[in-house]
Amino acid sequence: MITLKRLTQPPRRPWLTLRRRRPQVFAVFSYRFDAHLVPDLLANIEPIVDGWVAFDDRAATGVFSSEAGRRRILLQEARKAGADWILAVDPDERFEAGVRSRIRRLMAESGRVAWGFRFREMYTPTTYRIDGIWGKKIRYCLFTMFDPAERTDTGLHDLWFPRDGGFQTRHCDLDLYHLKMIAPARRLARRDLYNFLDPNRADQPIGYDYLAEERDAAFETIPRNRLYHPAHVDDGGLWMQDLGSLRKHPIGE
Repeated sequence: MITLKRLTQPPRRPWLTLRRRRPQVFAVFSYRFDAHLVPDLLANIEPIVDGWVAFDDRAATGVFSSEAGRRRILLQEARKAGADWILAVDPDERFEAGVRSRIRRLMAESGRVAWGFRFREMYTPTTYRIDGIWGKKIRYCLFTMFDPAERTDTGLHDLWFPRDGGFQTRHCDLDLYHLKMIAPARRLARRDLYNFLDPNRADQPIGYDYLAEERDAAFETIPRNRLYHPAHVDDGGLWMQDLGSLRKHPIGE
């Protein structure tokens, strides 16, 4: 099921060029095991977007439904709603508060542009990991609208926009916080889930065991000027398919 909510009035003169009217940015996301995180997600993104489109995936029965299919539907609906820019996000992610005052400047760029945010893997609600690959992660989640039919990627970790679509990728000095890694049980479950979905490492050659490896881990606390809102209180839940439960009680038994 698709839900669309518009937070600001659409342009009165849609035929005007983008240079003469305020570009519309819509957030897009889907949810299933993490549906309970959506209210805080909305509190985080609604101050920075003109609307949002959500895909309720709770009717899915497999371990992991088609991410490429869900993304294509979300993009199609956002485009029909008049989106000029897309902000792609997941229920377990939060943007730093500074995005609110910066997003319009990022969207002033012309042509096809995709902005990368520093992707902070949280190990507590206020602390993220910075050693090795952890301090180098970038998530390209703000990009100009395009025809979803151009997107033909099908891998687990593909970009939201087409790799051969002429997009200029740029980095902004802003953080996106990922809450899923806070609980040790989720770190293990995430490793096991991706090893199950991509056993031959076709989508990620380095594999997924590193997700649960904590040797030589180093951390950094969120600076006071980069906090996210609302503050997160972790529930210790899994937020994803429990593969251990499936092995004990396969679907259909």
